[in-house]
Amino acid sequence: QVQLVESGGGLVQAGGSLRLSCAASGRTFSNYFMGWFRQAPGKERELVAKISRFGATRDYAESVKGRFTISRDNAKNTLSLQMNSLKPEDTAVYYCAARPAGSDQYDYWGQGTQVTVSS
Repeated sequence: QVQLVESGGGLVQAGGSLRLSCAASGRTFSNYFMGWFRQAPGKERELVAKISRFGATRDYAESVKGRFTISRDNAKNTLSLQMNSLKPEDTAVYYCAARPAGSDQYDYWGQGTQVTVSS
C-alpha cells in the first residue's frame, strides 16, 4: 500500500494562490493514478483534479478549470496542486488520494489539509 501526507494548506485572500503537496511513501508511486479531492462543511466530497500514472492525462472539475493545475513527480514521489485565483467557495479540506492501476476506486487517502479563502 501507499501512505500519503498532504501539506501546503492555509489561509489566503480571495484572488491569491496556494500550492498543495502530497508526499507518498510505500509502494511504487507510478503504480497509482492520483487525485485531489475536497470537502467543505456540510457538503459532499468532490473530485477536484486527477492525473494518470505518468502525467499524460489530467482532468479537472468544471469549477476549477483554468485556475488549478495538478502535477506529479514520480522520481520524488510527490503530487502537487497549484491553486490560483482562489475564491471563498474553494474553502475546504483538501485530500490527496491514490487509485491503484486496475482498480476503479481510490483506496488510499491522506489526512487532509485545510484551505481557507477569505473574501
